[in-house]
Amino acid sequence: MPLRILLAAIGSSGDVHPVIDLGRALRARGHGVALATNELFEAQVRANGLDFIALGTRAEAETLMRDPRLWHPTRGFSCIVEGAILPNIRRLYQIIEGHRGPGAVVAATTLCLGARVAQDRLGVPTATLHLQPSVIRSHIDNGLLGGVNMGPGMPRVVKRALFWVMDTVFVDRWIAPELNSFRSTLGLPAVRGIFGAYLHSPQLVLGLFPDWFAAPQADWPPNTHLTGFLMHDDGGLPEAHSEADRFLEEGPPPLLVTPGSAATDRGDFFRTTVEACHAGGLRAMLVTNHPDQLPKDLPSGIRAFSYLPFSRVLPRCAAIVYHGGIGTLAQAVRAGVPHLVVANAHDQPDNGRRIELLGLGFGLTARRYRGAAAARTIAKLVASPEIRERCREFAPRIDAAAASERACALIEGLA
Repeated sequence: MPLRILLAAIGSSGDVHPVIDLGRALRARGHGVALATNELFEAQVRANGLDFIALGTRAEAETLMRDPRLWHPTRGFSCIVEGAILPNIRRLYQIIEGHRGPGAVVAATTLCLGARVAQDRLGVPTATLHLQPSVIRSHIDNGLLGGVNMGPGMPRVVKRALFWVMDTVFVDRWIAPELNSFRSTLGLPAVRGIFGAYLHSPQLVLGLFPDWFAAPQADWPPNTHLTGFLMHDDGGLPEAHSEADRFLEEGPPPLLVTPGSAATDRGDFFRTTVEACHAGGLRAMLVTNHPDQLPKDLPSGIRAFSYLPFSRVLPRCAAIVYHGGIGTLAQAVRAGVPHLVVANAHDQPDNGRRIELLGLGFGLTARRYRGAAAARTIAKLVASPEIRERCREFAPRIDAAAASERACALIEGLA
């Protein structure tokens, strides 16, 4: 029977776009679908035929993007807690409270803790959506956490100790007081280990990535299913499309360079990349909606663009230099282009490490992305036939339509 499905997403375009794709697929299967997310994305949500519910204001999103802590390796998480997680716990709970009833189902992304509270109190069937593997803890292979390799080589007792310190000193200390205060008003007990077991719905956890990107671990939640990458592009502006097409036709394939949609202060990243491309005689497309971070005078063969749909542009590029955001990563894998991940914080270092292990490119931290080292890495990337061939081999492995079908069927199964 048709369901009333509420999707919820907190984050940047890379977090919201896959959920829009999921919503479109669910709607095509005959369900009523609403997406609760920041009003920054209202036009995109409505343009894709979904009902929109505001979860946070545009001013809040812009304030968060301008916060200098956002992409700091150690202070970035506290910034997200203050600016995105805590303000939306009660808001999302109230949205779900108004949504409940026959046929109601909820599917919410990692940071939507209000959905977990509503699941506990209201009993609405709920799925947790994880776009990146780094948020699903494992004592077996946890990938790269910050700068620490928590793979199989690290003893499990050490991993447990590190998680305990992380929870006690940081995560629970920042989140638990406000979360548990709200839970107490609803007659719910306090919770601990918020980014451990509590983060995941006991009914259904969907990893929106493939198993070849992150192999399922034996100690992941038993109700975890991997679907594959979901894909969605915003259309962008026709003027930008035409300008990009002309630039692509003017010379050899360029590098596509982007720090992500939420990055507003990556001036060093752009300056370093422009200098490396100019020194190596490479063309480049710099993609950002925040042009203040770009160098003032760009050399010939290097052009700046506002948002572009990567599914159109990336297959015509020589490589991509980017932040390692999971949405851009998926688009680049599907396009079959080599990757240079310049990671800042959050899931980006782990994503970059996985790209290296797959042989699809290189990963660097933003701190190491400087001068001659950056130029050497870019030159090595574009000159490697092995990496290009490896990227071509992996491109057909992405089947976004099959991933959407699997995710929809699992969400329907909640009802």
